[in-house]
Amino acid sequence: MKELTVPDIRLDGRVVIVTGADRGLGRAMSLGLARAGATVILASPELKGLKAVAAEIGSLGAGRALVQVVDITDFESCRALVQKTLEQIGRLDVLVNNARRLHRGPGIPSRGNSLPVFETDPEIYRETVQVNVIGTFFMTRAALVHFRVQGKGKIINLTTSVRHFYHRHDSPYGVTKAALEASTQIWARDLEESGITVNSLLPGGSTDSDPDRPEKSGQVLLPVTIMCAPIIWLASELSDGVSGCRFVAKKWDTSLPPDRAAEAAREEPVFSGQPFGTFHPTIDRERFTR
Repeated sequence: MKELTVPDIRLDGRVVIVTGADRGLGRAMSLGLARAGATVILASPELKGLKAVAAEIGSLGAGRALVQVVDITDFESCRALVQKTLEQIGRLDVLVNNARRLHRGPGIPSRGNSLPVFETDPEIYRETVQVNVIGTFFMTRAALVHFRVQGKGKIINLTTSVRHFYHRHDSPYGVTKAALEASTQIWARDLEESGITVNSLLPGGSTDSDPDRPEKSGQVLLPVTIMCAPIIWLASELSDGVSGCRFVAKKWDTSLPPDRAAEAAREEPVFSGQPFGTFHPTIDRERFTR
């Protein structure tokens, strides 16, 4: 993993749960958070992968990692994850909802789960909604019990580019990610004035996180490490008060001060309950304009 270019942001003492931490974007963000000094709770059903990432973090000489097996489609498993984190570490500051139903793998056609609606397997559709939408809600709901008691907390939902919300053959994946964008906006409003923030983060293009992705002529894949700078800022106190925002990692300019980079990487929310482009999320405007 490349050295991060945000050395001025430290997360010492911060405790972060990352779901889907055993591979891809989850692994990259977990390593980045640990490099910045955070204690990272690596969560996934895949114990072997979690142990491998924990070993990588152990070799960094920074941060700390704990492995927790979780099934986010089971609410009691989500509650147990939060409870074990509090019992073992004594605090929880950030939840990164990264886990998703894999697009390729066992039981899925070799070209992936990008099929027209009349060819999509009903069971795969159900599983995708169960993991991506309901699982994210279950984890958020479990973390909110603690966040509301302590009067603060950060929830970060991993979403995707707008084109997936309407592109052909992008159901159920695009459907679930559109649901998470809507959830981000609704939850941010539900939690206004609570000290708890909700934001979404996306790479902004195809990444090199999927080793089974078929090669396309001329396609340039984004490195998974582009997620590190924005996730560190979102997990830090620098993002306090920033809620209901959508950030694109590809647009994050690490040559800028972090707050400026955040403003440059912020997109207008896809759904706002008002005409597109007129809603201004609950951010500290002076911070981004001074």
